[in-house]
Amino acid sequence: MFFRPYISIARFDHWFKNIFMIPGVVLAFYAQPELLNGLVFFKLLVGLLATGFIASSNYVINELLDAPYDALHPVKKNRPIPSGGINIKLVYIEWMALALLGLSLALPLGVRFLIPALALWIMGCLYNIPPFRTKDKPFIDVLSESVNNPLRLLLGWYATGIVVLPPVSLLLAYWMVGAFFMAVKRFAEYRRIADPNVSAKYRRSFRYYNEERLLISIIYYAVSFGLFFGIFLMRYKMELIFSIPLIAGFIAWYIRLGFLEDSPTQYPELLYRQKSFTAYCLLCGIIMQLLLFVDLPGLYDLFQSTIPAAQ
Repeated sequence: MFFRPYISIARFDHWFKNIFMIPGVVLAFYAQPELLNGLVFFKLLVGLLATGFIASSNYVINELLDAPYDALHPVKKNRPIPSGGINIKLVYIEWMALALLGLSLALPLGVRFLIPALALWIMGCLYNIPPFRTKDKPFIDVLSESVNNPLRLLLGWYATGIVVLPPVSLLLAYWMVGAFFMAVKRFAEYRRIADPNVSAKYRRSFRYYNEERLLISIIYYAVSFGLFFGIFLMRYKMELIFSIPLIAGFIAWYIRLGFLEDSPTQYPELLYRQKSFTAYCLLCGIIMQLLLFVDLPGLYDLFQSTIPAAQ
């Protein structure tokens, strides 16, 4: 019973977000198949643990510094810190201990893995700790939090032992789809509180946000993701173009979830309860993985430019 609140604020159930490392792993094996051996699975396990502990360190400092604001939220006010059931000094120790554990696990995987691991922790500090506290600044809050997406892709990529940089267009697409998820979450939170004054006290960025501005940002991030992902597939894997209708369906479905009363997009760790949506996500993932390893040479001829290049 003593340890339960400290385990709770580390949010180990949020480790599912490390699923965003998987495309980095798959793409690394696609780029260099010789990396696939018995040892690499041990590296991936260590990389997963390192990323998880660093993320938990960020969650702990988030819970600690957000406690005065969470007390104004209809659900989050019951968390361990705002409800007063935890020792603050021990929370600071937990924060640093988890960070050191994660970075210690990252170190043996090499400097290429260590750098994005350290960046993941630093971004958590910038997001939560004054005077930076980017989560209080409109739009910067979404962009600074969602940068964890491409960082996770880099962690999955470099955990395999590969030494080259992944496609920059894919990193940007990953960033923008993460921003899309965060903007929908903000939109759902704003609608859930349903009081602009209370919203502004709960989250300072809500002093500027409203439903219209949040919807516009959602569209912007979705379009930006489509642009960068399109650049990636045109340059590296044209076959992925067949996944576009599925991805468009995913984007539309996720926005719809954002409109639900007490939307599940506020709590991504619970999205698995949306069984139809989860099944659709799995379908999208499987088809995209299959397309990655399928070659259709005629497809490249079909999209070959017929307009002569400028002299």
